[in-house]
Amino acid sequence: MRAGQLPLDLRLRDSSRFETFHTGSHGLLVATLRGMAGSSGSAGERQLFLHGAEGCGKTHLLQAACHEASARERSCAYLPLAELGHRDPAVVLEGMSRLDLLALDDLQAVAGGPHWARALFGLVNRVREREGQLLVASRTTPEGLGCDLPDLVSRLGWGPVFRIDQPGDLELKAILQKRAGLRGLQLSDAVAEYLLRHECRDLEFLLTLLDRLDLAALAEQRRLTIPFIREHLRPRPAGH
Repeated sequence: MRAGQLPLDLRLRDSSRFETFHTGSHGLLVATLRGMAGSSGSAGERQLFLHGAEGCGKTHLLQAACHEASARERSCAYLPLAELGHRDPAVVLEGMSRLDLLALDDLQAVAGGPHWARALFGLVNRVREREGQLLVASRTTPEGLGCDLPDLVSRLGWGPVFRIDQPGDLELKAILQKRAGLRGLQLSDAVAEYLLRHECRDLEFLLTLLDRLDLAALAEQRRLTIPFIREHLRPRPAGH
């Protein structure tokens, strides 16, 4: 990617790795992504489509695959299309088909636009011709994208299509406790359940909140208790 071509922070989150993902019932999906990230397109799956509701972990998995590929010295890129959809697709996608692995997130944000649909159609073809690997995530199935280019819809289904479900409360609690443990924290059942009762159940939101609470607890040399969390989540008076 040329300097200045995409003036956005497209770095991967360090925490988005396979080791920090709560696999749950998605063992086959995680194994397939791991396999793709670690091998060339000629040796395994060359394309995968992942769909599910916002906050179910799609972004985490795409970035985890890029982390894995990068660790194996394979060229890769992660593109958040919800942030890039207002740009010229020819500029955004320039050179991307030459990568070993390309991850496209939030496809639903652009696939309905004719310019983006045509550009994506060409990209999928070029990636396949060059035996690269393509990971695509969307909130809907390929058929639900509202795309007016049938050939693109069919090509998006060339590889495995996986659905990832929104985690339930038990899984969310397990995910929070696993993340806390990786940060050297102890998150009791009571504290985890308190967060689930009083905060948005979106997974990315909860993980970001946990990271913020961890930093605050570290700064104040306190444990993550319900009184501590109440204090830090309480709305502050105006002017403070």
